[in-house]
Amino acid sequence: MTKRTEIRITGFGGQGVVLSGHIIGHACAVNAGMHATMIQSFGPEARGSACSTTLAVSDTEVLYPYIGRPDVFVVMSSEGYEKFGDELKDDGILVYEKDLVKV
Repeated sequence: MTKRTEIRITGFGGQGVVLSGHIIGHACAVNAGMHATMIQSFGPEARGSACSTTLAVSDTEVLYPYIGRPDVFVVMSSEGYEKFGDELKDDGILVYEKDLVKV
């Protein structure tokens, strides 16, 4: 059976959201021998606007890159938590920046 993990990372531009997704995907794909795909979304501003990255990591080729309900949700802004917080699986892992996100 295929093992697939879905990850969403949200925050503001300049916090390393896209870079974090790239590092996690690269670490899984290259170092762990898995497959990963990443989709990024950000506003027109270089810094300070909302941004999001999603990753699908699997032990087989990722044929569908979009995620449904993430297994892991990393949040670095209240806006990201408000927008995507309900998507986290019931038994999912929530990691958040305690000074910027009120849960």
